[in-house]
Amino acid sequence: MQKEIIKYPHIHGVSFTNEGIPTSFPSHWHNAAEFILILKDGCKYKIDGRLYAPEKGDILLVWPRELHEVVHTQENGLVLIQFSSYLLESNSDFAAASHFLNECHILKRKENPELAAKIEDLIYQIRDMQKNTQYFTETRCKLLVYEILLILGDFILKEHQQSLGNENFSDRLWEYIRYACSYIAEHSAENITQAEVAEKTGLSQYYFSKLFNEYTKMSFPSYLAGIRVQNAINLLENESLSVTDCAFEAGFQSTTTFNKLFHERTGCSPRQYRKMRSQNKQE
Repeated sequence: MQKEIIKYPHIHGVSFTNEGIPTSFPSHWHNAAEFILILKDGCKYKIDGRLYAPEKGDILLVWPRELHEVVHTQENGLVLIQFSSYLLESNSDFAAASHFLNECHILKRKENPELAAKIEDLIYQIRDMQKNTQYFTETRCKLLVYEILLILGDFILKEHQQSLGNENFSDRLWEYIRYACSYIAEHSAENITQAEVAEKTGLSQYYFSKLFNEYTKMSFPSYLAGIRVQNAINLLENESLSVTDCAFEAGFQSTTTFNKLFHERTGCSPRQYRKMRSQNKQE
């Protein structure tokens, strides 16, 4: 298993690739999301240990930090977009829906032709936008990514709502989780607690903990740690800050805890991550 550092040659945080894609690639992961449009039959991908054999027109979804492998693909058999995990993790709507989104790894064109065609069109719009020298190009590209995420999110959450029933997946319960995720993101650098967030949400600590676990499939401490690690990753881009400064500014109370959690979520230490990013910029 290896970690890949994603390069964004044209637009910061978003890239479209249709050339130089290997027909096989060993198991790896990266902090970016990767959406793959299949152009030819005969492709095989492994995502989180599960093998997929998509057909022409299908779309594979690899979410940030998921282990995946290109087992085999035809030459010129796919195109893909990659975008920074920050687009997902800095948005409370997608942060709250992350568990549901991360369960979906393939969109089959035969089953959802209109949805697949719409996402395909948006992917090619990102390609065309990359060639554009118009002002606000980065913003326009990221808006296209958000449009993809919105129509995917609507589709995935409606499927979950149908399977769980309206009582267990209501707009009212969703709003509790969305507000909690927003509050956590805004105050993650502070010494916040589950009791504080439950109070702000208007729920008892017991019920909040139960609801939060059901919706995110994560405990409050684990979710908060993930937000802080992502914040630290962004801070590490600023080489004028020491690693210790990044840890404390992200909300960690000790460098030991920071180093442990950072390694658990990224597979490398903060110093190794900064070194890889620095080398990537120099290439």
